[in-house]
Amino acid sequence: MRLRKKPWAEDYIKEHPRIVIPNPEEWKGRWHEFFGNHHPIHIELGTGKGQFVVGMAAANPQLNYIGVELQTSVIAVALRKVKDSEQSNVTLLRQNVADLASFFEVGELERVYLNFSDPWPKNRHEKRRLTYKKFLHLYHHLLGAGKDIHMKTDNEGLFEYSLNSFSASGCRLKNVSLDLHRSDFHFQGNIMTEYEEKFSEKGMRIFRCEAVLPDKIREDDEA
Repeated sequence: MRLRKKPWAEDYIKEHPRIVIPNPEEWKGRWHEFFGNHHPIHIELGTGKGQFVVGMAAANPQLNYIGVELQTSVIAVALRKVKDSEQSNVTLLRQNVADLASFFEVGELERVYLNFSDPWPKNRHEKRRLTYKKFLHLYHHLLGAGKDIHMKTDNEGLFEYSLNSFSASGCRLKNVSLDLHRSDFHFQGNIMTEYEEKFSEKGMRIFRCEAVLPDKIREDDEA
């Protein structure tokens, strides 16, 4: 889907450096200072327009949330949601997911959310999928054993690929749902993304799973 460029976005982002952090590498290992507490940090990769991360922050004040989004026009909309919410436990990074190790120390994160990530369906683009083995190594580095990845998608192909990738890397899968909004696991308090609302209203299936990271990513799957 083509993104409509927002000419105001760049200036708006620069006006709010406390919400869209311009220099996240300076906070590496010190995010507890940024948030002013030692609460666990959950991070959403590809946060889009911010509905999920802002909703989670409002519902869980005992946790800190960071949304990562590379597209300027999209993160500007998320910024507006964060600003309007007045939540102090959520912030945003306009960065590439591949660079996360530059911004966080080993074990500094508690959970990763992957919500409706780009499926990159062509085989030649496999390495761009956020559940490709290279990214699983990155998450393991930043979270550590026993921490988890929560994934939601409408794309069955990506979901099947991700389940296989998680399993091949030694992750333990739990709470797997092939139709979230029509299953017993449609848990109370589920915060929906913009895409999730749109797709579920059309009757489309939403796939969801949780992957618990192992003590060590299997050697055969190292990037």
